[in-house]
Amino acid sequence: MSRPPKIPNLLPLDHETIYFLTLCVQSRRPVLNNMETWNACLDVASKMDRWHVLALILMPDHLHALVSPYDRDLSVNDFSHWFKKGMISKLKPTWKWQRGSFDRLLRTDESAAQKWEYMRYNPVRAELVKSVNEWPYQKGL
Repeated sequence: MSRPPKIPNLLPLDHETIYFLTLCVQSRRPVLNNMETWNACLDVASKMDRWHVLALILMPDHLHALVSPYDRDLSVNDFSHWFKKGMISKLKPTWKWQRGSFDRLLRTDESAAQKWEYMRYNPVRAELVKSVNEWPYQKGL
């Protein structure tokens, strides 16, 4: 099965390219929300030298990220591939990542701060915590 073609970045050149990205565990197994995985996530994110990782939140079965390439022509699929590969290398997990990812290029009328608020409230909406500040697996704006 071939990959869909990369959608060109048609944002104005003076507009920062920011993607909202979701990576899921295969079969949505709730295996991610632990300190070992979170530390691996932070380590892998810090080594993504062609990307600026603006925000991360780890949920039991998926990860949300706000990422910005240093070169606007980089593919978000490359980020997804290398991030997953780094996590597998660090953790040697018994679970697998779902193929691909969900990504959205933030348009000029969307703000990273609004997406970050959406991400932060995920654990509250899932009734894992009562307040956004109680969730330990988040780093962001």
